Amino acid sequence: MGIIWAGLLLGGMVKKGGTLPTWTPIACYSAMGLGTMLGGWRIVKTMGQRITKLKPFEGFCAETAGALTLFGVTELKIPVSTTHTITGSIMGVGMTKRLSAVRWGVAGNIVIAWILTIPASAAVGALSYLVLKYFIGA
Repeated sequence: MGIIWAGLLLGGMVKKGGTLPTWTPIACYSAMGLGTMLGGWRIVKTMGQRITKLKPFEGFCAETAGALTLFGVTELKIPVSTTHTITGSIMGVGMTKRLSAVRWGVAGNIVIAWILTIPASAAVGALSYLVLKYFIGA
């Protein structure tokens, strides 16, 4: 919502200090809910079963470690991804069993996906800008 708010502010659609239009949170919540319904189960399966098999206590430990890490980096004002944090916590819990309990190929694929996300997002952003500039003439 912050990105949409900034865009609306820069586009002159809302005034500085004004209120966020009602449609903005509704659209954001709907998009997150739809994304979770359509593809969220794959992320849950990968995190809880494919990286390493987690039992409930191990999942609790991973979530607690992730939360404590996020509290710490928030206090230090360091921007981090919650997904990166919980993935590292899950791998840490898996390594306590034995190093081979972690499927390092799956973990490596996740890291590669993270690395590719930045240039891919930049390309999509540039393409979106060019298309909108062409059709809207901004």
